[in-house]
Amino acid sequence: MQMRWSKEELAFRDEVRAFLEAELSHEMRRDARRMTSVYAPHELSMAWQAILNARGWAAPAWPVEHGGCGWSAAQRYIFASELAAADAPPLSPMGIGMCGPVLIGHGTAGQKAHYLPRILSGEHFWCQGYSEPGSGSDLASLQMSAVEDGEDFVCNGHKLWTTHANLANWMFCLVRTSQEAIRQQGITFLLIDMTSPGVEVRPILMLSGEHIQNDVFFTDVRAPKANAVGRVGDGWTVAKYLMEFERGGGVVAPGLKSRLARIRAMAAAEQPGGDFTARLNALAIEIEALEAVELQILAKLSQGDTPGARSSMMKTVGTEISQRLTELGLEAAGDYGHAYQPHATAPGGPTPGYPPPADQGHAGPDHSLTVAAKYLNDRAASIYAGTNEIQRNIMAKAVLGL
Repeated sequence: MQMRWSKEELAFRDEVRAFLEAELSHEMRRDARRMTSVYAPHELSMAWQAILNARGWAAPAWPVEHGGCGWSAAQRYIFASELAAADAPPLSPMGIGMCGPVLIGHGTAGQKAHYLPRILSGEHFWCQGYSEPGSGSDLASLQMSAVEDGEDFVCNGHKLWTTHANLANWMFCLVRTSQEAIRQQGITFLLIDMTSPGVEVRPILMLSGEHIQNDVFFTDVRAPKANAVGRVGDGWTVAKYLMEFERGGGVVAPGLKSRLARIRAMAAAEQPGGDFTARLNALAIEIEALEAVELQILAKLSQGDTPGARSSMMKTVGTEISQRLTELGLEAAGDYGHAYQPHATAPGGPTPGYPPPADQGHAGPDHSLTVAAKYLNDRAASIYAGTNEIQRNIMAKAVLGL
């Protein structure tokens, strides 16, 4: 798909490129290219967020009055495309991409004034407390309790698969404040200080060996009632609003196009056989189609709309394309992709038993370093943020009326 940008948009693109040239260091670009997860290493992500925030560009999708950029849909897409082309590291989505929009849409004036500036600055680093043992895709069955006691809720329960809970100082969490006949009722969206007494975090290692996910246990953890977002007992409404942004409020096509270009370059060097080129070209067409839909959604968002059921389509298509890219990357790398070399990559979290430094050398060409870990990490892409099977059910009901 060929974009025809206006003179003003081309000038904006040049401004972004000049900024990236000046602020995005060689080391940041190198480490971003060596990422093995959808998450950048924490220190890298936070350093880049500080640079973006200093320029006022950390949260392009937020309203201007809360620290956003006031950009058009075209500007936001240009910005995302230039970041991908320049190998800029991604920011953690939990604060800016999820909790921030929820507070803007459902928070009180006091909550917005307190939390939003701290999300932008990185003072508050967030994790998401949704899944529980037995309550993943069937999230409405969650049982973590929050019992009223004076001006506080007293929380007890267990959250699972909690990304970066080992690093976060705040969690946005779904808790059960009452038992109702309809399970979606009686759930409250609550903000919990992770430094509170009674919070225990235990690591879960990914297939790639990285510590990104965690178990989190809550034993008599107190959270002020003032930390509830939206009405008590109506957290399901708030959670659905958040999940629209988690699944389809961002821009993924530019990143997929950048990854496809790297795989194409790898294939030119390694020359895999069979119908590899045909499959790569087929994926390129699918990414172009995804890009067209993303632009439509961005235009709607810029007019104050929410992604709605389209978020399920974007999540499903985007993650399945991503998984197929990892498969082609592993195939293109050939035997070089078999070596496990986390010391030479930039994992999304610590890799126990394989500490840095990264200058101790590695086997094979640079392009092969991440392919195995990316493949293993991306197996979870069709599960997180609601399984793709659940997304298809949502589309069947909300879009097709089945």
